[in-house]
Amino acid sequence: MIPLKDILIMHDIDQIYTRRPFYGSRRIKDALNDDYKKVVGRDHVRRLMQAMGIEAIYPKKNTSIPSPGHKIYPYLLRNLQIVRPNQVWGTDITYIRLRQGFCYLTAILDWFSRYVLAWEISDGLEVEFCTRTLKSALNQAIPEIHNSDQGSQYTSEDYIHILEARLIRISMDGRGRCMDNIFTERLWRTVKYEDVYLKQYSAIDEVREGLRDYFSFYNNKRRHQGLNNQTPQEVYLGCA
Repeated sequence: MIPLKDILIMHDIDQIYTRRPFYGSRRIKDALNDDYKKVVGRDHVRRLMQAMGIEAIYPKKNTSIPSPGHKIYPYLLRNLQIVRPNQVWGTDITYIRLRQGFCYLTAILDWFSRYVLAWEISDGLEVEFCTRTLKSALNQAIPEIHNSDQGSQYTSEDYIHILEARLIRISMDGRGRCMDNIFTERLWRTVKYEDVYLKQYSAIDEVREGLRDYFSFYNNKRRHQGLNNQTPQEVYLGCA
């Protein structure tokens, strides 16, 4: 059980890391002191970051560490022009803070349209909550390429089997390369600043209900400059 005092520090770490994912434990320790007036030792910060599943971009997140024996696939998207929906899907996991705890969010994002095909909340980092999200997305369409980090969830036999059974090409970020999955990283920042940090959710069920409303807004109402001021749904359904 993580003490409430530490959970509150983790919430501050999450906000610092969301703004500056290149910060390691030393710089996060300094930011906690300078910006939040919380004096926390570097070793303590490092332990809390490990509990959250994050590290600085170099090296990448702890959630990206593959299990021994799991196959790692090459990154297929370098210099690739993404010109249509369902050409590339990306996925990742992020920390979501609660008032007195935390949980995790995963999502499947179409890179061309920024459309969120599926998402799910969990209180742990088990493979099943990622495979459920993938299956939900695949009920809507089949991508040409699926991109993820090298986390044990995405290198697991269960997850890989779902992709291979549908002849989907598998792409994985290089170690320590947050920018390889840039659209998903931007999605997390948007979700947190436009919803999670404002709502201050208390429980997982509350997060799930709130994010259901938010992702409906994000897909159907929120216009993106990068999409010529269209919504993700307009681009995804209009071109799919």
